[in-house]
Amino acid sequence: MKKCELCEDNDSQIIWQGDDSRIILIDDPFLPGFCRVIWNRHVSEMTDLSFVERELLMTLVFAVEDAVRHVMRPDKINLASMGNMVPHLHWHVVPRYSDDPFFPASIWSEKVRVYPEKKLLERRQLASQLPSAIKARISALS
Repeated sequence: MKKCELCEDNDSQIIWQGDDSRIILIDDPFLPGFCRVIWNRHVSEMTDLSFVERELLMTLVFAVEDAVRHVMRPDKINLASMGNMVPHLHWHVVPRYSDDPFFPASIWSEKVRVYPEKKLLERRQLASQLPSAIKARISALS
């Protein structure tokens, strides 16, 4: 098996880490607020997890979604767990806006517009608030 980028340390900001999973803020210049919830153990599918592990993972995904909705105020949240390129279980939590470069297509599509610079800067500033908002929601779960 070739190296797995999700098993390795990367340059993304780790917001929270537990025994089973971690949450990172992706440094994507066109998608401020893009987070990823990663299962630490290298498995490919949700059905590789026990029912308790699945519940834990989805609870974290929903906590991140809630924080992203509250902080970023997007038009829509995209949740995705595909793993076609990296078969290591993870969920994408992506705030979407009707003026983002990819809308209405997926974030993996070709850009169809230039991001308004003022909006991009505002959203990057909002994204800087996500770590504390996510940690607060996870703390409230205990």
